[in-house]
Amino acid sequence: MNTKELQLLAEQRRKRLVEVVYRAKAGHIGGDLSCLNVMTALYFQVMQGLDPANPKAPERDRFVLSKGHCVEALYVTLEAKGFLASDVLDTLGQYGSILSGHPTIEVPGIEVNSGALGHGLSIGTGMAIAAKMDGKNWKTYVLMGDGEQGEGSIYEAAMAGNRYHLDNLVAIIDRNHLQISGNTEDVMPIDSIRDRWTAFGWDVVTMNGDDMDDIVRTFDAIDYHSRKPHLIVSETTKGRGVSFMEGVAKWHHGVLNEEQCQAAVKEIEERIKRLS
Repeated sequence: MNTKELQLLAEQRRKRLVEVVYRAKAGHIGGDLSCLNVMTALYFQVMQGLDPANPKAPERDRFVLSKGHCVEALYVTLEAKGFLASDVLDTLGQYGSILSGHPTIEVPGIEVNSGALGHGLSIGTGMAIAAKMDGKNWKTYVLMGDGEQGEGSIYEAAMAGNRYHLDNLVAIIDRNHLQISGNTEDVMPIDSIRDRWTAFGWDVVTMNGDDMDDIVRTFDAIDYHSRKPHLIVSETTKGRGVSFMEGVAKWHHGVLNEEQCQAAVKEIEERIKRLS
């Protein structure tokens, strides 16, 4: 796909996301919207070997959603990729649904149960080590939240990534600057991300996660033979693409009413028309 096609797909997924979360009356929509562009690029441009007919294809790239509370963004992406049927996605929030508020392996295309913050990078590090031990070329991608960076286990994984030269491991921080209790710099400052992770021996770059062109450029530039693990700091906007949600902390876990849902959908549909 070219970047315009990826942008269009991301907007279509954004509309679906708003509708699904509204119907379920639950979801972490602010963070869903901030990471949706990156997730779209990963599944439709970057990751290789993904096959809905064979979700456990041995040579597939692996994806771990460490910020598992933003699973709704993953669900709509898996639907677009063909892993998740639309009628199943429509059961989100209903009794007996296989879809919960965090990723589970009951759902085709999901690698691990996740969402206990701070665990995803450790799991991804283990996957990357396994690929090295088996002489395989598949890659592991781990998406973390910026509020999640207060978890100490992340830094144990960071040390291991450097120790084992995991150039097949890419960690992404969704840097939207807001967590449930407010601005990250007021809760637990992490503005030293670049210096911190560089000191751990990682290859660190920053990208504009709100801009599909920059997302694609950044992933295309990764050197998978550098003998260093990779960290991408994805600067994003909480609630991206819905104007009344953007940069507003309450939408970390906000619930849309009917009027808000209609307004959000109308705004997104206007962008879809321009891109179509």
